[in-house]
Amino acid sequence: MKSRRLFFQKLAAGVAIPSLVAFNTSTVNAQRNPIDQTLKGEEFWEGVRKQFPLTDSRIYMNNGTFGPSPRVVLEALQSSFLQTNTSGEYGSTSAEREKLAAFVNIKTAEISLTHNTTEGINIMCWGLPLKAGDEVIITLHEHVGNALPWLNRAKLHGIVLKPFEPMATQSENLDLIKSLVTTKTRVIAIPHVTCTTGLVFPIKEISEFARSRRIFTAIDGAHGAGTFALDLHDLGCDLYASSYHKWVLGPNGTGFLYVREEILDKVQAYQVGAYSDLGWDLYQNPPQFKGYVPTAHRFDYGSQSLPMMRGVVAATDFHLEIGRDKIDTRLRELNQYLFDGLADMSSIVDILSSPEPESRISMITFKPKNMGYQEAETWISKEGFRIRQVPESRLDAIRISTHIYNTKSEIDDFLKAVEKVLG
Repeated sequence: MKSRRLFFQKLAAGVAIPSLVAFNTSTVNAQRNPIDQTLKGEEFWEGVRKQFPLTDSRIYMNNGTFGPSPRVVLEALQSSFLQTNTSGEYGSTSAEREKLAAFVNIKTAEISLTHNTTEGINIMCWGLPLKAGDEVIITLHEHVGNALPWLNRAKLHGIVLKPFEPMATQSENLDLIKSLVTTKTRVIAIPHVTCTTGLVFPIKEISEFARSRRIFTAIDGAHGAGTFALDLHDLGCDLYASSYHKWVLGPNGTGFLYVREEILDKVQAYQVGAYSDLGWDLYQNPPQFKGYVPTAHRFDYGSQSLPMMRGVVAATDFHLEIGRDKIDTRLRELNQYLFDGLADMSSIVDILSSPEPESRISMITFKPKNMGYQEAETWISKEGFRIRQVPESRLDAIRISTHIYNTKSEIDDFLKAVEKVLG
């Protein structure tokens, strides 16, 4: 008992405890200053970089896998965890849910709080009313989190998957998807941005076409929230699953599912619990279930973590403080800067990402010409970079994903490393 009491005393005092090093108060609060909005250009973004506790000994370029949080998020987590565990009150996430819905311009009734993108995809995959022989259009560039749920339902329920190889431009992909639709097509289940090459699909135009044919649009938005100034009502899709731990820069293990209000009752809830229902009574004969709540909250059954949701809200507030349009523009600027630098190395790399700027926002994938991709990634990483191999979709390539904490000088350093290793 004494050791347990000492543990919590140290935690409250911010003393470093081996298993909680990431939450050491001195680490979280180091160099914590408000963003200076008077700075311009690269100076402004260097100021943004100072908001993150990222190490300076390595340049992080793998945000497509995980987005490190700024200190303001870590502070919100630490504060809320201490408050919750001091008081014993785990609280309600109603206020946080409202703010998170507003962040992507949807009604509070249309958002379900999940743990990651894959959870949201499973809810929409299994919940949509499909039968054997119904067709679902997907890509050959799916993340496992979007591929396996649909493959599993095809195995168990006999739906038919129609995968396609994406084209290079938005107009080509729109035309291709239109050409794949038949009288049996029920769902278009594609990523907003592919995890393989960072290709951006024209979801608004695809959704408009799909609705005219009474086809559901179920979008893997893992790389959409936090990159675009995302407006889901304007985008027009039926369902959109995303996570907060990538581009939103929130805590790991947090996500959301958007279900358009008009189709809510067409998506069956299979996993339910506290807060999913309008009431139930086991004492009646037969026992009674009075139905689902008239919102998407029916899908996020059970207790929610208030500290985690407060961390997510802190992350969205961080985006709003900088300016969402400004972040969108900055991501595209860094992406084009990297693309141009790699394009100048055409003798040693093949760029697999689209040459069309509208079809890119935050990730670029390339393939070494004179070395295996795994060996090349290993040697480039040893130069001081965190990047990602892309064995998916038989690409055997290297993916670079940059966010607002990255700078053009870091991209210059990366390009020098590529030239050194491959040149």
